[in-house]
Amino acid sequence: MKKSPSVVVPLAPGFEEIEAMTIIDVLRRAGHDAFIAGTVAGPIQGAHGVTVTPDGQIGDVDPSALKMVVLPGGLPGATNLRDCPAVIELLRKVHGAGGIAAAMCAAPMALGKAGLAAGRKVTCYPGFEEHLTGGTCVTDRVVADDRVITSRGPGTALEFALALVAHLGAPDTAKALHEGMLVK
Repeated sequence: MKKSPSVVVPLAPGFEEIEAMTIIDVLRRAGHDAFIAGTVAGPIQGAHGVTVTPDGQIGDVDPSALKMVVLPGGLPGATNLRDCPAVIELLRKVHGAGGIAAAMCAAPMALGKAGLAAGRKVTCYPGFEEHLTGGTCVTDRVVADDRVITSRGPGTALEFALALVAHLGAPDTAKALHEGMLVK
C-alpha cells in the first residue's frame, strides 16, 4: 500500500545525522508529515554510527501526493542517494508535478543527476560543485531557485530546514520556530 505523506526524506546508508534529524524534526514541528523513506530495508546506519529506523521504504511513497523531497547529505549517504534510481525518479516526478526538490551538503549531486540543477543557482558542500551539471554554483548558505532548494553542510541544517518550512507556504510558522528554538 502506497503512503501519502506531504514530504519525504529518503535515507541511505551513510547519511549525515545532523542534517537528517534536523530536517525531519523541524518539518514535523511545523506540522508536516515528513516520511522517512529508507533506500534499503531495515534500520539504516548514518555516517557517524547513529542508526535510524525509517517509517517505510522509498517504494512505499506515492509521489503524486508529495509537496517536497528533501535529501540530507553525508558520505557515503549522498552518493548512495545519487545512485538510487528510485530517488532520482522521485525527484523528477515531484519537481515535474510542481513540487519542491531540496538537498544539502553533498546530496545536491542527486539533483544534478536528475537534471534539476541545470539552469539554476545552487549550492553544496565545497568540492561537489562538479556534480551540479549546468547549475550556477554559489557559496550562499541556503539557495532557493525555481522549486529547487540547496544548502551547504551540517552547520547550515537548521537554517535550511526553516527555509523548507517557509517554502512549503508557512513563513509565519518558520518565523515562530526560529524564535521558539532560539535560533540566532
